Amino acid sequence: MIVMNKESFAKALKEAKSNSKERKFKQSIDLIVNLKGLNPKKTEEQVDFFATIPLDLGKKQSICALVGPELFEEAKKVCDEVIVQDDFIKFAKDKKATKILARKHDFFIAQANIMPQIASAFGRALGPKGKMPNPKAGCIVPPKSNLKPLCDKLQKTLRISSKLQPIIQTSVGNEKMDEGEVIENAFSLYDQIIHHLPEEENNVKSVLIKLTMGKPAKVKA
Repeated sequence: MIVMNKESFAKALKEAKSNSKERKFKQSIDLIVNLKGLNPKKTEEQVDFFATIPLDLGKKQSICALVGPELFEEAKKVCDEVIVQDDFIKFAKDKKATKILARKHDFFIAQANIMPQIASAFGRALGPKGKMPNPKAGCIVPPKSNLKPLCDKLQKTLRISSKLQPIIQTSVGNEKMDEGEVIENAFSLYDQIIHHLPEEENNVKSVLIKLTMGKPAKVKA
């Protein structure tokens, strides 16, 4: 059983930073959780949920709204891109444009009453990337909605998945952030991950922290 505390994460973060050379870009800091005793091919043993961390990631998460005329003006105020219902047909006919759109944004918000049209136009591009608007993340909304609280929450939201292999790796901040903030995010995320595992800490093989181009440092219990 691996039981961690914030001090464990703090020591690993300092080691990861010391093992990384200075780069010309701002490196992200990743939390890596290697799992054991689970078969990712079995649906009941897969980890797949949306986690909300205490602080943002030190970078803006891009949000696109797929809406009807009822939400168009509201979405324009808070989203990075807005695609209105009348333009869905263009994307349905242009697979390349839809794939570019899927890569461009982290989250997609959908107006609930036009979900069939959204699924038809964007499902093939967004589905395989795990970016279809998801009610578990609050991303399917009524035609009359205040989107700002949702967009603010999405800046602290991560999709955690082990569907392809028994490992979870996701950003918890960047090297320019205050170390205490990164530790808060990493520890909170780890705590949420273990509570989504059948045997909690007993399904954890190892926990690592690494910078984008650096060597991983083990979080030791």
